[in-house]
Amino acid sequence: MDWRKIFTPQGLLFTVLFLAMVMASNQLNFSSLLGKPNQFFTFFQFIGPLAGGFLGPIAGALLVFAAQLVDAFLHGKALDLSTIGWLLPMVFASIYFGSRRNSSSRIISFAAILLFLLHPVGRTAWFYSLYWFIPVLCWLFRKHLFARSLGATFTAHAIGGALWVWTVPMTTEQWMALIPIVAYERLLFAAGISVSYIALNTLLSKAASLLPYDLVEVNPKYVLSREMLGKTFGMG
Repeated sequence: MDWRKIFTPQGLLFTVLFLAMVMASNQLNFSSLLGKPNQFFTFFQFIGPLAGGFLGPIAGALLVFAAQLVDAFLHGKALDLSTIGWLLPMVFASIYFGSRRNSSSRIISFAAILLFLLHPVGRTAWFYSLYWFIPVLCWLFRKHLFARSLGATFTAHAIGGALWVWTVPMTTEQWMALIPIVAYERLLFAAGISVSYIALNTLLSKAASLLPYDLVEVNPKYVLSREMLGKTFGMG
C-alpha cells in the first residue's frame, strides 16, 4: 500500500488501533534482556511487524517507528541515540513482514552479520550470527504465515544483535549461553505474530462489514472462520 494511504480514514483507523495495541503490549513484560538490568522484551514483539502486513513495508515501518516514539514520550523515556537504536529492530521486522522483495531480507541479514563480525567479541562468537540466515531461508516459504513471522522476528533479532554487540559489553560465553534461549523465544514470538495477524485480520474484517468503506488491506485467507479451522485442524 502507498504510504500516503496511511492518512485516509481507513489508514487512520488502523493507526489508532495499532497505537493502542503498542501502548498496551509494551506494558506487559515477556522476558528479561541479558546484560541490561530492568529491561525486557514485551508483548510488543508479538504485534510489531503487523503494520507492514496491513499497510505495506514503508508505511508500516513509519507507523511502527512513530508508535514507539509516542509510547517512549508518554512514558518519559529519554529520546537519545540508545532509545532510537532500541526502536529500530521492530521497524525492520515490519519491513520484512510487509515486503514483496527478497532483496530487502538479504541486505538486512547480511548487513547485520557483517556489523556483528566487525566487533572483536562478535568475531569470537561468529556462530551466533548464523541465526540471521533464517530470514533469508524463511523467504523461500513466505507464503506460509508462520515462516513469514519467523523471518520477521529473526530480522528484528539480527538488527538488535548487531547493535547490542557494540553497545552492551558481553563475553563470548554469554553469547553462547544465549543460543538456546534465542531459539525458544523467537519460536514463541513467531507463533505470537501469526496468531496476532489472524486475530487482527478477523477484527478488521468484521469492522469492514459494518462500515460503508473498506478498511486497510485484509487478507481473507487469514480471517478466522469455521472453514479456516477446518483446514488447519481437520475440523468439520
